[in-house]
Amino acid sequence: MKKLINKPEDVVREELEGIAYAHGDLVKVHYDPNFIVRADAPIQGKVAVISGGGSGHEPMHGGFVGMGMLDAACPGAVFTSPTPDQMLEATKAVNGGAGVLHIVKNYTGDIMNFEMAADLARAEGIEVEAVVTDDDVAVKDSLYTAGRRGVGVTVLAEKLCGAAAEQRRSLQEVAEVCRKAKNWGRSMGMALTSCTVPHVGKPTFDLPEDQMEIGIGIHGEPGRTRMPLKSADEIVEMLMEPIISDLPYKAGDEVLLFVNGMGGTPLIELYIVYRKAYEIATKHGIKVVRNLVGSYITSLEMAGTSITMLKMDDDMIKLWDAPVKTPALRWGV
Repeated sequence: MKKLINKPEDVVREELEGIAYAHGDLVKVHYDPNFIVRADAPIQGKVAVISGGGSGHEPMHGGFVGMGMLDAACPGAVFTSPTPDQMLEATKAVNGGAGVLHIVKNYTGDIMNFEMAADLARAEGIEVEAVVTDDDVAVKDSLYTAGRRGVGVTVLAEKLCGAAAEQRRSLQEVAEVCRKAKNWGRSMGMALTSCTVPHVGKPTFDLPEDQMEIGIGIHGEPGRTRMPLKSADEIVEMLMEPIISDLPYKAGDEVLLFVNGMGGTPLIELYIVYRKAYEIATKHGIKVVRNLVGSYITSLEMAGTSITMLKMDDDMIKLWDAPVKTPALRWGV
């Protein structure tokens, strides 16, 4: 195992210390339990937006804490759900009296622990709404989930909900933006290589040099099929067809097209993927009105990509364009 780490058991703590040093103007980092909050939290009268999940998917979620996006993020151990006490303390730390939205990816541990934290917060008089993202069209059930996995739409929902909260919309209105994103977005990913969890010390799965996995999960869960390596255009077609047919998207729809790297994929390849995905969408009469290209929801050093399409309306376009200032996503400021 070749990694820029010291001891596997110190990886998350030392990463958080690095974030605190690098982005102290934007965020505050709390330890034991671990969570990250925006530097000006809590903001009175504003709905607070929180997410969290296992570490190893950076910049999700800690890199998205700041103005116009998340108020707090809870990092678990690598590929492991954060604990209820992390989420409860984060919820209390950012509660400004207008309620708190939990954005939860559909993984069994995340759902169970977020539900527990929400119940504890409600017992302390905090109004909490939760929305579960489940946009992965690859498989119905996986090793970590009952139902579809929550992947790329999570990042987009965090941005849209963060913008809605900045406008001082009510908790119900912000949650409705999240439900719209959940219902209107679809994703699918693939892997060229496995990844290595630091405390395991060996690849999560074996993928021969001449093979690829279509429909992979962000924790290395198996996908739809393993097959010989294909060209970029053929791979994109294999990802786009299930996405387009699942919603189903139709001619005239306006969409945000998000091409994501899994951690070990250079931008030159992601733009090759985006080029073909854009052409396929256009061929179906789907109008790409916004985009995001880069590594925003990763799986350690896995090489591969995921594609997300989110149907947009005028309100969602305005929310997407609204200013955001976080360590990993910023514009308009």
